[in-house]
Amino acid sequence: GPEQIHVSKFYKEAKDGKFVSCLEDDIRTLYQSFRKGAYVSNNGPCLGWRENLQSPYQWMNFNETLLRAKNFGSGLISLGLRPGPSTFIGIYSQNRPEWILFEQGCYCYSLVVVPLYDTLGPDACAFIVDQTEMQVVVVEDDKKVNLLLDKAPRSLRKIVAIKEVRPATLQRAKNVGIDVHTFDEVEKMGAINDHPELEPKPDDLCTVCYTSGTTGNPKGVMLTHANVLSGVAGVLLQLGTHRPRVGDIMVSFLPLAHMLERCCENGVYYMGGAVGFFSGDIKELTNDLKALKPTLMPAVPRLLNRVYDKVFAEVQRSSVKKLLLNMALSSKEAEIKRGIVRRNSIWDKLVFRKIQEGFGGRLRLMVVGSAPLSEAVLSFSRAALGCLICEGYGQTECTAPITLTVQGDFVAGHVGPPVACNGIKLVDVPEMEYYASQQQGEICVKGANVFIGYLKDPQRTAETIDKDGWHHTGDIGQWLPNGTLKVIDRKKHIFKLSQGEYIVPEKIENAYIRSQYVEQVFVHGESLKSCIVAIVVPDVEVIKSWAQENNIPGTLSVLCNNPDVKQLILNDMILWGKEFGLKSFEQVKDIYLHPDLFSVQNGLLTPTYKSRRPQIRSYFAPQLDDMYKHLD
Repeated sequence: GPEQIHVSKFYKEAKDGKFVSCLEDDIRTLYQSFRKGAYVSNNGPCLGWRENLQSPYQWMNFNETLLRAKNFGSGLISLGLRPGPSTFIGIYSQNRPEWILFEQGCYCYSLVVVPLYDTLGPDACAFIVDQTEMQVVVVEDDKKVNLLLDKAPRSLRKIVAIKEVRPATLQRAKNVGIDVHTFDEVEKMGAINDHPELEPKPDDLCTVCYTSGTTGNPKGVMLTHANVLSGVAGVLLQLGTHRPRVGDIMVSFLPLAHMLERCCENGVYYMGGAVGFFSGDIKELTNDLKALKPTLMPAVPRLLNRVYDKVFAEVQRSSVKKLLLNMALSSKEAEIKRGIVRRNSIWDKLVFRKIQEGFGGRLRLMVVGSAPLSEAVLSFSRAALGCLICEGYGQTECTAPITLTVQGDFVAGHVGPPVACNGIKLVDVPEMEYYASQQQGEICVKGANVFIGYLKDPQRTAETIDKDGWHHTGDIGQWLPNGTLKVIDRKKHIFKLSQGEYIVPEKIENAYIRSQYVEQVFVHGESLKSCIVAIVVPDVEVIKSWAQENNIPGTLSVLCNNPDVKQLILNDMILWGKEFGLKSFEQVKDIYLHPDLFSVQNGLLTPTYKSRRPQIRSYFAPQLDDMYKHLD
């Protein structure tokens, strides 16, 4: 139609505006999908963990998981919680088996899961507990209990600790009127009382996932069981024969507090696969992978970037190794273009064996999301790991997946076509000169996976979801000729660094502009990089007088190339940044000094004197690239 709505080719009815919401009519909630997994796996292994880095993985079967989850849920009811989707309960923990026992336990009584995580900070955590009126939070260890007590909100009555808590902490909790129970205690209490289950309905709220917004309080994304299951179903359809199956083992290390990991795990349980949890220290991930030998792995670009950098740094020292690597890559990439994905070629044995063993040696499927992945790293990873790597694009507001690359499409540089649970259209953004008629615009999503709104925030909900039900993502996309989507920009000038932190350049510029030495500043970052840099136009008068006092001759152009001048300005900017409370990743790591002002005449400012960011970016592309080269 005129709106050029793109839908999945994997679901026949999508072209009639219908989206996939489930794979089977009788499985429409995460309560039902988990039980289906127990059935198809014939009570196979479900949750795996290990006590320490020396011990092997041990496994809990599906039936035991279900029984313990029900007991834990029943124990929560014994603590005085009312069953039903209007009761919210928090969890503040790293990935571990108890996370899943807690999650499934909540679904036994239609309770709503609200994850908390470290990067939110104590103020945001307190805000969340307050907004959801949570009475109970399940917390991993003593340290996290104390973080929660630092700003203990009034509604909080009970904490359930997974690990042991020190007596001093128990006393501290008691002083503010909070009881601390252990996880085991709650489980035993539930087994004794055995409250009747209250199974959730598809349209019941399943989870509220808070996204650490760039400004103000975090927003609580409300997702129903139907939302999450449709996202899982859409991805399973798109993966086709490569989807998870009985006998698969997935490694769990990406935070369960985010929807990417939650969707992956729920998809694996649904298909009867097992999930093994990492030991908790990301530095020891390779050790865990070697012990677990997973077949499935959700990953983030940061991990693959690290492997790529390490390998290329290693081969630089030896021309023989470099030659071998290049030959191996060109041979494997030629195979991949013909649709051959394997781990048993001569190059796998000679060159890539060590890398593959570092991932456990059995990987068959990897799904990458959360930030863009460079084409070079993706092509290298496909060749080196010898497994199918799908790249996806998504948002918490769409339960995670919006698009996913299709197996058989081995061209890097895009995020694939829409998944079957949603349609996508691009909408004009005239102020940035993006037009849908030219296949570019803001990415808008509609479908079964789109959230029902932000908790207790109708204003922000209305700003995001329009009257026709389209969710406006704020990302700028471009359709490629083969129907895949490429994400090319951000509407509100916000970008993500490679670790997933959001950067608001205007906020940072407002801090730096206070420096007496700075006349104009443009802050720049890239989603493939881990830090930000800036272009600075110094204040002529201030710099000239400083130079005179310090007997440094020269015009402004000469002074801009003087390392002492640069250091002086950078140090002052960092001080102003601290004054403004910028976090360390929001501080620039390098600056380039430019003698001429940005102006309307040279095309770098709008008539209302706002920075024309895309134009400044392309004008200074060589300098920005150069700064990143030196920082790498």
